[in-house]
Parts: sequence; structure tokens; C-alpha cells
Amino acid sequence: MAEKKTEKAEAKTEAKEVRVENPLALVEKVKKTGKLKIGINEVTKAVERGVAKAVVVAEDVNPKEIVMHLPALCKEKNIPLLNAPSKKELGEKAGIVVGTAAIAVLEEGDAKKEIDALHKK
Repeated sequence: MAEKKTEKAEAKTEAKEVRVENPLALVEKVKKTGKLKIGINEVTKAVERGVAKAVVVAEDVNPKEIVMHLPALCKEKNIPLLNAPSKKELGEKAGIVVGTAAIAVLEEGDAKKEIDALHKK
């Protein structure tokens, strides 16, 4: 008797991580014409509610454990996950004076084409 494979058993735990040439430029464009949520707690809530269009996480977060749940959540909700080089740069592009570990895009604004392209990858 052969066992049936289920989709759930075959599902990978990795998020749909997408490489974008410049995720910081995307964040800056959304900041000007769209809507962002800034900070790990706000991003987590936006992803859990399914309102985030994309998530950007800084690579230099320390300790890594504070953002380790985001890839799994993004995978579950089918939300693209992008990586930014640093918290400081991510915060600057989001319009705040301090660094931030994560940002969620709620409304794309003028970056709609770029965000839609991320969903297709």
C-alpha cells in the first residue's frame, strides 16, 4: 500500500525570498506615495492580518531570532520577503531617524508595478 503524499507534507518552510536590485529604492518610492508599517511588531501584525503586500527585513539584525518568524509567516501568507543591507539604511529610506529591522508595504502607491512583479516571481 503506497502512502499518499499531501501538499502540506511537501510544503517548504522557507519564505518566498525575492532578490531585487535595490529594495531600499522600492521602500523610498512606497514611502512617498504609498503606506508603510515600520518595526517588527507592526510588520508581524500586518502579515498575520494579510494586509501586507511585501516585507523588507534588514540583514544586520542582532539577534537574528527577533525576525526569524517573518519568513515562515510570509511563506504562509504568500507575501514576498526582501532583504535590505542594514537597519540604518532601511530606517532612513522609511523616513525615520533610527534604524528599523523590518518594514511592511501596505499600499504600493507608485511602486505598484514593482510590487506586482514580486508576486509573480
